[in-house]
Amino acid sequence: SPQLPDGQVLPLPPVILGELGKDPQNPTVCFYGHVDVQPAKKEDGWVTDPYTLTEIDGVHLLKRNLYGRGATDNKGPVLAWINAVETFRALKLAMPVNFKFVIEGMEEAGSLGLEKLLEEENQSFFSDVDYIVISDNLWLSNKKPALTYGSRGNACFFVEVK
Repeated sequence: SPQLPDGQVLPLPPVILGELGKDPQNPTVCFYGHVDVQPAKKEDGWVTDPYTLTEIDGVHLLKRNLYGRGATDNKGPVLAWINAVETFRALKLAMPVNFKFVIEGMEEAGSLGLEKLLEEENQSFFSDVDYIVISDNLWLSNKKPALTYGSRGNACFFVEVK
């Protein structure tokens, strides 16, 4: 837990772990996202209050734009997973994968506490994870979604010794 200059220790916000589906025939995909944001003030250039999600008509008749701190980095991507699950359920379709979710609130401060949680849950919550999707990026435009194919600090190795 972080300590303030006056010595006060602040508790870390909880990391949300969630799962949906346990079908052994399906792969298990773990989705990571965060819901915290960098500080912002309206005088930084915001058209609206950065901490009030505001819906404004777009250029096209049926298009709406959402303005608010974290709408693309990273609350929007987290909400997209929830919407995807909601759509499968509404259409009464079988889930193609088992879902696991990791949603944290300290990414912008270096993910304090996340490494410890990952180590603690490695043999339990994460033991059956086949794939990980890091959904922590913003769209460059309406036509260019983000595709995260690498992250700082990650290293993957395959070593075969004979």
